[in-house]
Amino acid sequence: MLAFNRPLAERASELCRLTEADTMLSRGAPFRDMNAAEEDLDDLFAPRTQSVPAVERALSILEFLARSRHGVTLANLTRYLGVPKSTCHALLLTFQRCGYVQRDKRNGRYRFGMKFYELSNMALSGTSLRDQVAPFLYKLVEETKLTAHLAVLEQQGEAVLVDKIEATGAPQIATWIGKRMGLHCTAVGKAIIAHLSEPEMGRLISKCGLLRHNENTIGSQQRLRQVCETIRLQGYAVDDEEEEIGIRCVGAPIFNGKGEVIASLSVAGTTSQVEDLKAVARQVKDAALAVSLHLGFQPEQVATASVEDPPDARLLRVSS
Repeated sequence: MLAFNRPLAERASELCRLTEADTMLSRGAPFRDMNAAEEDLDDLFAPRTQSVPAVERALSILEFLARSRHGVTLANLTRYLGVPKSTCHALLLTFQRCGYVQRDKRNGRYRFGMKFYELSNMALSGTSLRDQVAPFLYKLVEETKLTAHLAVLEQQGEAVLVDKIEATGAPQIATWIGKRMGLHCTAVGKAIIAHLSEPEMGRLISKCGLLRHNENTIGSQQRLRQVCETIRLQGYAVDDEEEEIGIRCVGAPIFNGKGEVIASLSVAGTTSQVEDLKAVARQVKDAALAVSLHLGFQPEQVATASVEDPPDARLLRVSS
């Protein structure tokens, strides 16, 4: 019998039950609530639902790799896990082709690939970061009476909103959690891309292009780089009707303990609501700095100019 990891099998079985619960709920099944639905489905499906052996094998391999500091050979994996060599090699090859595992040609050892680190960073950015930033966003909304956003950089080259808090009575802003935001035409996007390395910025621009939403949208790489330089100096970014006419946003970057930009936050409102750009910029910068300090950032790691005299929003409106 194969020596599978029982906790993994239990989690796989649980995932099956939750998936079935979601399916039944989407069809309108009259469950009392989500917890009751899971309990009902546990009783209904547990005796019949079986875990998938191939998935168990794959997960056992990944967990074994996770516990290894220097990588693992194919022989070690097959010996310790009891998985047939041909099966183990096929799974490793699949992981390798998809970027989840890499093989050191010098010693034949397998270890985690960059895809896992990318996924883990995205997960941490989108969940734990959101929980940590939420109190600061609520405070910013209370101070500005504007809708606040939190965004992270998604691997496809767009800023993705992972949180949104609306001010009571404020006009509706056409954004939602999960919405992808252009890096060249939104405050959250520009606040992030301005603090990336030049090669990374160039790669993202080439990959995603500069989609033109209206006459105010940045339409050239040269102009975008000029705006990014201004953002780095003043410490905040402005979307002055560049994505949507009538909407103005102010965003600022969030840094981690290494001084790397990992996210951005912003406030958004109508142009009439965001008239005092100096005051709003100061509040947004203060909120972003407070979050960064909370994450271990040292202010001297990134030098920005004071916002006592920020340029008028019209200077950041682009005509390419």
